[in-house]
Amino acid sequence: MDLRVKRTRTSITNAFIELRSKKPLEKITIKELADAAFINKATFYQHYRDIYDLSESMETELVNNIVRSIPHPDTLIDNPGRATLEISEAMMSQTALLQILFSGSRQTIMVDRLEQAIRGQILKKHPEYENDLEKEILITFLIRGNFYAFFKHSPANPQDTIQILAQYSAKAGGTFGASD
Repeated sequence: MDLRVKRTRTSITNAFIELRSKKPLEKITIKELADAAFINKATFYQHYRDIYDLSESMETELVNNIVRSIPHPDTLIDNPGRATLEISEAMMSQTALLQILFSGSRQTIMVDRLEQAIRGQILKKHPEYENDLEKEILITFLIRGNFYAFFKHSPANPQDTIQILAQYSAKAGGTFGASD
């Protein structure tokens, strides 16, 4: 990628993160973003269709980075305690950006994307799990339940929260012979 293009995109994303940390996505204008990034509106449109395209691009990149940093995302059913630890630690390493990009109305989008990405990893290794209602429910339960519990309780004590979630996940997965 051309260095100028890279600098422009970095400037746009940094300005977006700064604005997004202060206001909802729906309230950010292209003019405001362009001014903050020291570019003109036409330059913005050379890179993104609109503010939602930029947001979606950044959200997708963040979720992909989180899933790539999970050593064994495909073990959620086989070893839900360990997988929960790994997923929680991966999310915790990106907490600040997660809270900015997926605040407000965007929070449900995050958990949808995370579930879809992890489910994809699981089905890649275990295609026989596809259309297995019991395993599908367990995947959804573990990912969504852990996600919401993590963000609700981790500000007080993140490490204890992760450990407790891993213990409960191991118990929930016990139906399938999983143990830590």
